[in-house]
Amino acid sequence: MKYIAALDVGTTTVRCFVLNVKCEIKGSAEEVVQLLSPQPRYFEIEPEGLWQQIVRVIQNAVKNADLQPSQISCLGISSQRCTFLTWNHKTQEYFHNFITWKDLRSDALVDAYNNSVALKTLNNCAYALYLLTRSNRFLAGSVLKMMNGQVTLRLLYEMQNNTRLKEAIKRKCVRLELLDSWILYKLRSGNGKNPQVAHISDITACTATGMFDPFQLEWSPIVKMLTGIEISLLPKIVNNSYKDFGYIDPADFGTEWQNCRIPITCSISDQCAATFGSQCFKKGDVKITMGTGAFLDLITGESCHASLKGMYPLVAWQYGKETTFCVEGAAHDMGTIIAWGQNCGLYNNPSETEAIAQSVTDTNGVYFVPAFSGLGAPINDHKAASGFIGITPSTQKAHLIRALLESIVFRLVKLIETAEEETKQQLKLLRVDGGVSRNNFVCQFLADASGICVERARNPESSIMGAAFAAGLNFGLWNSFEDLAKFRDVERCFEPKPKNFKDIRERLNVWLQAVERFGHWY
Repeated sequence: MKYIAALDVGTTTVRCFVLNVKCEIKGSAEEVVQLLSPQPRYFEIEPEGLWQQIVRVIQNAVKNADLQPSQISCLGISSQRCTFLTWNHKTQEYFHNFITWKDLRSDALVDAYNNSVALKTLNNCAYALYLLTRSNRFLAGSVLKMMNGQVTLRLLYEMQNNTRLKEAIKRKCVRLELLDSWILYKLRSGNGKNPQVAHISDITACTATGMFDPFQLEWSPIVKMLTGIEISLLPKIVNNSYKDFGYIDPADFGTEWQNCRIPITCSISDQCAATFGSQCFKKGDVKITMGTGAFLDLITGESCHASLKGMYPLVAWQYGKETTFCVEGAAHDMGTIIAWGQNCGLYNNPSETEAIAQSVTDTNGVYFVPAFSGLGAPINDHKAASGFIGITPSTQKAHLIRALLESIVFRLVKLIETAEEETKQQLKLLRVDGGVSRNNFVCQFLADASGICVERARNPESSIMGAAFAAGLNFGLWNSFEDLAKFRDVERCFEPKPKNFKDIRERLNVWLQAVERFGHWY
């Protein structure tokens, strides 16, 4: 029997699952990531503590499966995107903690760059070239904007304000690690014992950084021109059929692992892994991950889509010379909103919210704006505030809770509409995954509000399944995407109820008025 270990390093948890060739989960382990906030709007992860968690969950998942390490055929890795650090990998000196994708330290830089003469000149020149060539690449350049979620300006902020990093750059002993490139380095080098291991990152991790040109499939020279960041700091880009990841070095894993040679056969970013795990392989397929944040990914096939409303063109995966693209829209606050409600005492456990929301027929005129991290596409207001509006003496706790849940669905509906409008595709099925997707009220309300069937898999761990699928394909356990179809196990389909559509759309329009009221607050 062959077994796959699938490691998923997310924003809130580090997990490892062990699966057999039937994609049945035989064992698992999980630890909570300690997210640090040394200052308001800063979100970091201490790297060596994270490394120890990665080692433990891999060890414990194999033990939980009642297997020996030598029985693991291969390892696949899924990791959060746009989380990075800088270090001297030869001396193991970190210049700062991991700066996560949720971090907002570069707010002022984002504003300055987006209002700069340099960027506006670039936009205008790109649009002129688009008029001449009708190339989507130049159309994308004409609306290029910097965003907090990208690596570019958070890295530049550190380069401008971190004294140790500035001095190390002068000495030319710095390199940037995306989370996946750092995990690969640590696993392959025996935690730095072999510093000559190649500096590589998977294309699906690179594509979301803001420093990657999805039309040319390489690091963009515009980054150096706009910011001065040297491309030499960045890892080499490899595709999803890369054969030279090598093996897990057992140095940190204990005596039972010492004679094992477990190949690493996949590294893929979390949202691409979730898309892969949801088996969205064809043009027009779409998945929505409802986790810490919400991410809609729509497969656009062989063409890279240039968005005018803030959707993000990404490489979904690349096998050999065949590249599949997707367009992504993100709502960075979903699970965080539900966790906040729990912390405020609105409920004791998120699982209670479904019944509470269903205990009232509506929100009694209360609306919530979910903008702890600003509002992304198509609203595109990173200075928006969060809050309730419409509270009256008759407002009950259930109305507040229902307003929370409705608000995160309204954000998704706007993403869905934008994806359909921009790609000229009419979506017929929404495949959902992630912890929030287990909430029946959210899934049904999404179906009713969008008018599209919502399909939920029995196994909500789509990023884990995607890493396992990709690892097994590269190892030779399966030969094609078609071989994976038998593993799709649908638990429930939520059919839209047309009678609810008009009322929900009217509430959505009022919610948009609330969004306008809370806009440009900071």
